[in-house]
Amino acid sequence: MPSPARRLVSRAGPLGGVRMPGVCVSLLARTLPELEAEAAQLLAQGPDLIEWRADFFDAVADEAAVLAAAVRLRLLLGATPLLFTLRSLREGGRDTGLGEARASALIASVGATGDAAFVDVEMACQVGQLRGIQAACRPSDTRVILSSHDFSATPPAEELLARFRHAAALGADVAKVAVMPRCAGDVLVLLDATERAARELSIPLVSMAMGPLGLVTRVFGSRFGSGLTFASGAVASAPGQIPLAELLPMLETLRRYGG
Repeated sequence: MPSPARRLVSRAGPLGGVRMPGVCVSLLARTLPELEAEAAQLLAQGPDLIEWRADFFDAVADEAAVLAAAVRLRLLLGATPLLFTLRSLREGGRDTGLGEARASALIASVGATGDAAFVDVEMACQVGQLRGIQAACRPSDTRVILSSHDFSATPPAEELLARFRHAAALGADVAKVAVMPRCAGDVLVLLDATERAARELSIPLVSMAMGPLGLVTRVFGSRFGSGLTFASGAVASAPGQIPLAELLPMLETLRRYGG
C-alpha cells in the first residue's frame, strides 16, 4: 500500500480517514555538495517525502544552479518524492533578496521540470503569480501546495477554516496551515479547524501547531485530517519539530495500537 505522502500526489479526496500521516523532512544545506550529503543521510532513515528549502541555498538567485540541483536531488532520491519550497521571510524563511516576482518565476521553473513532485506556494502570493505557477506545473503533473504560516499566534478556528477553503477555491492540490499556539486551547483550535476542513473539502490537508505546545499535532494530527507531518533532519526547519529518528518509532507505535 502506498504511504499517505504518496496519496498526496493524487486528488482522490480528503485524507481525514488516513490513520497514519506521511513524514516529511527538510533539507537546509547551503551548497550542492552539502545538499547531496544531507539528502543521502536523511533518505537512509526512510521519510515519505523530502522537502528542499531552497531559500537556504546560497545559489538560489542562479536559476540554472537551482534547476541543476533539483535534477541531482531527483536522481538521488529515486522513488521518494521531492517538495520544492522557497519560503519567504514573512512566513519564516531566509531572506533571498529575490522579491516576490522572481521567487514565483523560480518556483514555476522548477515546477515545469517535474523534478519536484510538489512545489510550495504561499497563499499570500498574488493570484496572477499563482496562476502562472499552476500553468507551469500542469504539463509535468507537479502538485501545488498552498501554504499559510503564522509564527506569532493562532487565529480563530473560523479564520483557519477560511484559509483551508481559500486554498481549495484557488485550485490547490494540497492546503497547508501552520500556526503558533500560545496556550493549550490554541492547539485544540487548530485541530478543530483541520477536522472540519477535512470533512468539508475534497483536497488533502496538512496542518500543525508549532513549538512545544504543538507537539501533539505532529504525532496525532492525522487523526484530525492532516495527511503529512514534518520532522527535523540535521536542523529543524520550524519550531517544535521532532527528529526524524525519534518520530518514526512514535508513529509506528500509533499504527500498532491506535486502531
